[in-house]
Amino acid sequence: MATIDLALLKKLREETSISVSECRQALEDAGGNYEKALEILKSKAEEKAAKKADRETGQGIVETYVHGGKIGVMLMLLCETDFVARTDEFKHLGHEIAMQIAAMEPKDVKELLAQEYIKDPSKTIEQMVKEAIHKTGENIVVKQFVRYQI
Repeated sequence: MATIDLALLKKLREETSISVSECRQALEDAGGNYEKALEILKSKAEEKAAKKADRETGQGIVETYVHGGKIGVMLMLLCETDFVARTDEFKHLGHEIAMQIAAMEPKDVKELLAQEYIKDPSKTIEQMVKEAIHKTGENIVVKQFVRYQI
């Protein structure tokens, strides 16, 4: 087992919010290369999301966002349990997606998921959702949304 740079481990943990043990393993697998470790974690998130895709999502939140009194969004974001639906991370995901909808005017969920995230163009909304699935261990689905504009 190679010695892992604790500063890199801390940076990876803060950026991804994934467990320290998974971040450590990714850094070990990447031979201490930060960028490669990020790719490994992204790949694992994709795998985990694919495994959970068929699980029923019967809980969640309705997130609303109003921008300047002229644009309003109502989003239904679903997960498997009320426990996850009440977490700050899940609520934050809902808020970020609602802001994305207000800013980018997607026509439907499919288009929304394919869009680049407005705050980080290196990832799509679908990748954000998959990362959240990896972190929470539950299936997460953007069920529907409505966008109003005056």
